[in-house]
Amino acid sequence: MRNAKDLFSLEGRVAIVTGGRGLYGAGISEGLCEMGATVVIASRNEQKCEELAAALRAKGHEAIGMALDLSDDDSITAFVEKVGKRYGKIDILVNNAVDRRNMTSLATATREKLRDSAEVNLNGQILLSQAVIPYMIAQGGGSIINISSMRGLDCPHFPFYPEAMGDQPVNYTTEKWAMVGLTKYMAGRYGKHHIRVNCVAPGGYNPGLSDDPETKKFVETYIQNCPLGCWANEDDIKGPVAFLASDAANYVTGATLVMDGGWTIW
Repeated sequence: MRNAKDLFSLEGRVAIVTGGRGLYGAGISEGLCEMGATVVIASRNEQKCEELAAALRAKGHEAIGMALDLSDDDSITAFVEKVGKRYGKIDILVNNAVDRRNMTSLATATREKLRDSAEVNLNGQILLSQAVIPYMIAQGGGSIINISSMRGLDCPHFPFYPEAMGDQPVNYTTEKWAMVGLTKYMAGRYGKHHIRVNCVAPGGYNPGLSDDPETKKFVETYIQNCPLGCWANEDDIKGPVAFLASDAANYVTGATLVMDGGWTIW
């Protein structure tokens, strides 16, 4: 029987984190590094990814920044081949990237905005997983973690949103619900290869909203109506992702781990 501490270790694992320097991505990348993984931090902006990777290396961790455009098939292929050639394996994939440039309300939606948003936020995640899965099959397993949102379990509570935040985007909610479905599909399809596919649905974390007088009221309303009575902090995403990536979750697949302070239980 293995020691429980050893089950959580990610020593020797190679992880990819898309959107790896963003709102949740930076915490995910750091958390996986802290558990011993070598982390490939990926987004369109290679320079910013490498800046975070350098900061992590300065702390004694193993990390590198690489360019990845999830809307470009050639970019996906080249990226995965580069990671595979460099490390010889891919143990963990965290599909965290979100392109917010085409977020739109239902009233202002166009086919072009919806298509361009889905190209990254849904189709890109599917195609990157497609490219990574053969590595995981060849090595006897792996862990894929899709980052959804509490919006992937409910819908925006519109009365709580101030006018300054606008009408909430229809495609964000739709895409985040789709990530939960994608998780179940891939878990069912590739479980026989011991590829575990799980999902994290976070919420209640966006420091910038607290700093803006026009959106601060929303944060206060959220906290008042959140069962835990607080806003999430920058470390809260680390534990759920590290757990699902590790052998501590060896018999967990197809699950959605909710990290929203209890918001969606109402």
